[in-house]
Amino acid sequence: MTTQRLADFVANKSIDDIPEEAFSAATDALIDTLGVALAGSREPIADIMTGWVSEIGAKPKASVWGRGLATHGAEAAFANAISAHALDFDDTNRSGRGHMSVCLVPPLLALGEELGSSGQDVLAAYVIGLEIAGAFGRAFGPGHLHKGWHPTATVGTLAATAAVARLSGLDTDQVTRALGNAASQMSGLASNFGTMTKPFHAGHAARSGYLSVWMAKTGLTANTESFDGKGGILDTFSGGDGEPIEEILSNLGDPWEILSPGNYYKRWPCCYSGHRTIGALYGLIDEHAINADEVSEVTVSFLPGGDTALLSRDPKTGLEAKFSIEYVVAAALLDGPIKMASFADAMVQRPEARQLMQRVRRTYIPDDKFYSGIVGHNDIAVTTPRGRFEVREDRVPGSNAWPNSEKDRDAKFMDCASQAMEKAEAAVLLDLIRNCRSADNIGTLAKALALSPSS
Repeated sequence: MTTQRLADFVANKSIDDIPEEAFSAATDALIDTLGVALAGSREPIADIMTGWVSEIGAKPKASVWGRGLATHGAEAAFANAISAHALDFDDTNRSGRGHMSVCLVPPLLALGEELGSSGQDVLAAYVIGLEIAGAFGRAFGPGHLHKGWHPTATVGTLAATAAVARLSGLDTDQVTRALGNAASQMSGLASNFGTMTKPFHAGHAARSGYLSVWMAKTGLTANTESFDGKGGILDTFSGGDGEPIEEILSNLGDPWEILSPGNYYKRWPCCYSGHRTIGALYGLIDEHAINADEVSEVTVSFLPGGDTALLSRDPKTGLEAKFSIEYVVAAALLDGPIKMASFADAMVQRPEARQLMQRVRRTYIPDDKFYSGIVGHNDIAVTTPRGRFEVREDRVPGSNAWPNSEKDRDAKFMDCASQAMEKAEAAVLLDLIRNCRSADNIGTLAKALALSPSS
């Protein structure tokens, strides 16, 4: 059965079967996630979550990043995942169709700190969890999001449970019960994009994974065939256009999800569904020396479903603007490189941005399939008095097809982490993360993340 086969993979897949390149790629994911989490720890939603952590007064077993305090592992996972997703600057996964690292890294570091786990075991659990994320993102299909579910919250809950189960050393039977319990915690609506509840989804998924494993270890019963049959996970959450689960199960780890297609790393702190357009637009700007003042119209053409996540056509706040192709096009023309500061409320309200937004038009490319924001292609056209400049782009910035360099990765980490600590301390922390695989106890890294001088 599906549940048993998944549980057996999670519990028993040998660490020796995970290639060196996968550990290296998992380390890249850790660097990206922890950097954006430290920047996110300075956001208003992180203040709210810190208030919650302080109010419940749980035993201080795991660090809350950037805040200089500790709490129970489940609540640390919750708070840290929210910080990591607060800016929408974290990586995404094509197969999982959402932001999986923010659901995986926080509970793994929380549990790893509590158990004194090695860096290698934490990275291996991440690779296993991402494999499960990819499996269910593909099984649910693009229709899962189009039905209104947020895959980060739904698929992320299953992935977090699998990863934490692996690090906890659960046996096959315990993993089936953990997944069964997680199935009843899968939730999160895409209609909340552009609000603080979107990063809450990541926090809920991370905590649900931690909690589901804790309850399975302590004897809580659950359906041990939660993926199978009518009313099971696949029947309930599938969009009707996913890949056959039997085919997916027969290819787990061949190739590993972390390597192909791998994670996609953001260059700009906004919804990934706009990144292909942003990258293509910068290419047109550079090639044709386009100035914002001369632009009379920008047309962005999407395949069906390509702009599902881009909910806001007339954003008023920075959070809404992250999910608006109209705003990110205007910001790219006005600001040059889009930065975190581009999404301040005042920047969204500036007259020149609002005027340019009115010149951005969405059109749609006929096709009989649904696509996501990182699958397919976009057509971008910029009209000026000098002519109409056009390009079709099928690559996504930050993907294997259009990769960031190691220098880009480290620069992003330093920019983000420096929002919460001095640059010299951020550099020391970066080195610690780079070498985390050799760490005997991941708790050293987790505690370093908590001790932000400006917290």
